[in-house]
Amino acid sequence: MLHPLVSVIVTTYNRTDYLKLTLESVFNQTFTDFEIIVIDNGTANNLNEQLCNQFEKVKYFKIENSGGPARPRNVGIREAQGKFIAFLDDDDLWLPDKLERQVAILERKSDYGLVHSCCEVIDENGKLKNQVIGRPGTPDVKHGDVSLRMMGNWTIMMPTPLMRKEVIDRVGFFNEEMPSAGEDVEFWVRCSFEAKFYYIDESLAQYRVHSGNISGSSAKYIELPLYLKKVLSEVYDKEKISKEDYQLLLYRLCQMQLKMIKLNFFKTIRYVFVLHTFWFLKINNNKLLIKMLFFK
Repeated sequence: MLHPLVSVIVTTYNRTDYLKLTLESVFNQTFTDFEIIVIDNGTANNLNEQLCNQFEKVKYFKIENSGGPARPRNVGIREAQGKFIAFLDDDDLWLPDKLERQVAILERKSDYGLVHSCCEVIDENGKLKNQVIGRPGTPDVKHGDVSLRMMGNWTIMMPTPLMRKEVIDRVGFFNEEMPSAGEDVEFWVRCSFEAKFYYIDESLAQYRVHSGNISGSSAKYIELPLYLKKVLSEVYDKEKISKEDYQLLLYRLCQMQLKMIKLNFFKTIRYVFVLHTFWFLKINNNKLLIKMLFFK
């Protein structure tokens, strides 16, 4: 039996109405050689299972609630049969030609490990908010070898990437030990040291903003720079970056941490010392601290 070319991993929890729209956006794709793996993160009822049973090519799995999306995504990865992997949360949508365009790029550009784009923003009712997120000032910022441009600056919008399964085989799974608001950032940063990114400067997905968004909980990101330092230390120990690049990225993580000063003053100061004992010797760090405390 031939495996599908693309495995679409959909994580869901207690949002059957949104999940239906999400699944329909996949089945409306102009590209059809895919499987859908729905991982239910412990919804108390069986409405999601009933919904999934109405669709062909959908495999439904329910797990005990893990408190975040990392474990469900990892379960989906283990079940995936496709050469390419895509992720989709149960409240986001794809535009119809998303997979077709991205598959064509990865089939044609063998030196790229994933392809991604920016997102249109929709509200809880699916209405466009005339806002695009994930678009850089210039497209080249998110294109090519981004390993020295990504950490501490930006991340990939979760509903947009299509990636080679072999990249995951190299970088490993999502970090299930992290708070549930930064595990995607940490994962994509690890990927940036293993693969080139192909960026399409068009919205291929719709990101829904509503009260239930995990990413809206800014305080959960306060420990993220510490986890990114672990990634940085690992790639440095493996001699994938130079000492100069290590220092550059560590400085950027200090800046990232200082920008969180208003979320929690004492944790931010403690964590920035963990990142770099002598962070305060950098004039720009002190300027940023003053700016964040008094002028922003």
